[in-house]
Amino acid sequence: MLNKLVYSSLFFLFFSSITFAQDDKKAEDVDTGLMVVQDTIKTKRRAFDVLAPSKAAFYSAILPGLGQAYNKKYWKVPLVYAAIGIPTYLFITNDRDLGLYRDEYKRRLAGFDQSRDGAPYPNVSNDGLIRAQQQLRRNKELALLIAIGMYALNIVDANVDAHLLQFNVDQDLSLRPHFKYNEMENNTNLGLTLNFKF
Repeated sequence: MLNKLVYSSLFFLFFSSITFAQDDKKAEDVDTGLMVVQDTIKTKRRAFDVLAPSKAAFYSAILPGLGQAYNKKYWKVPLVYAAIGIPTYLFITNDRDLGLYRDEYKRRLAGFDQSRDGAPYPNVSNDGLIRAQQQLRRNKELALLIAIGMYALNIVDANVDAHLLQFNVDQDLSLRPHFKYNEMENNTNLGLTLNFKF
């Protein structure tokens, strides 16, 4: 047992004397022609406005699309108006048609003839008028819910976009895809490279 301990100690001492931690080159011996100098110009960072997300949400709540304009995302303004305007148009149209069908149904219940002159729906039966009223009421309520949802989504979008504008994205922190060809398996290995620069 003692022999094994002595032999293993001598083995590790012999091979540890061969290894070294660093070169003894002095600073003047280093070739500076191949060195890459880091850029020393400081980048200007925009002032951090803590209230920007709440301002954008407030502006979007007052007038839809104003929060997107405040965030300088002008291309979103027509999308906001389309997202809110189309369901609003459908709500108004369904409400108008619902009123027409309801009035015609009330006239028939009052005893007016469905084949009279000027009747808006002479070929529709009473059951058809009831089904049309139910369908139009359902469509009207659905259009109202979608319009309210799009209005809320407009406010949330302005708020989140203002938060993301404050997010620091520069070259000091980068995440890039990394592709490496594996010759042993004859395929490509995929990965992500995360770089930090201080």
